[in-house]
Amino acid sequence: MSIPNVKRYRLTSPDGDHASLMAVIPKGTDVEAYLKEASARFDWKAYRDMKASINKVRVGQQKQKKK
Repeated sequence: MSIPNVKRYRLTSPDGDHASLMAVIPKGTDVEAYLKEASARFDWKAYRDMKASINKVRVGQQKQKKK
């Protein structure tokens, strides 16, 4: 079950990083102004830290010794 009228928007940080934002914006609202404010309030440092922790690559597997 999904929320009706939800749209996905793309935020851009000053450094050029991108993030997705899902929001329901009322009619008559200036979407560009809303996205600019949301980008300014977005915690880019926490977003980068979260992305860095997810993208870790496993180098190899350790062999398990049978007893």
